Amino acid sequence: MGTGGRHPVVAAALLCAAIIALTGAIEYWMGRVPFCKCGVLRLWSGDVWSDQNSQQVADPYTFSHVLHGVLFYGLLWLVAGRRLPVGTRLVLAVLLESSWEILENSPLIIDRYRAVTISIGYYGDSILNSLSDIVFMAIGFLLARYLPVWATVTGAIACEFVMLWWIRDNLTLNIIMLIHPLKWIKDWQMAGH
Repeated sequence: MGTGGRHPVVAAALLCAAIIALTGAIEYWMGRVPFCKCGVLRLWSGDVWSDQNSQQVADPYTFSHVLHGVLFYGLLWLVAGRRLPVGTRLVLAVLLESSWEILENSPLIIDRYRAVTISIGYYGDSILNSLSDIVFMAIGFLLARYLPVWATVTGAIACEFVMLWWIRDNLTLNIIMLIHPLKWIKDWQMAGH
């Protein structure tokens, strides 16, 4: 994908779009619903306890997906540095996020969320929400690419604390609860409901 000119940017964008479309097709094949079963399409659903969560374009967990992009940018920069053009790294990040979205919407992870996190009624993302999550990850990746490191790190930390205060959940707690659930964390999260 080269390093200069418009063609590498167009190629990266087309590859990202193809990966996102393929992810949607795979999720449809897996039986995921295209959009909320309620029949209403919204840009935002702010109640993490409602049946709209993970069904609309964006919800509070969207910020976690932006952070995925920031983390993928940092990880791919550390691993590949300047050896890989940023467009190639973006395509790899979209591939990673798309893989996560497919796994996250599998019975294995859906059942895990129900068993050990506050997402007791979680039945998976709509395809609309899942594909939006990938786009928001790409936005996070690009923010990390163009913002100063101090602004990216400060913004990521602030985002985690705001989410912790707002919904008693964030990317850090989500990872902890999926890998090694702690009862006291779940009790604290449920107390906010």
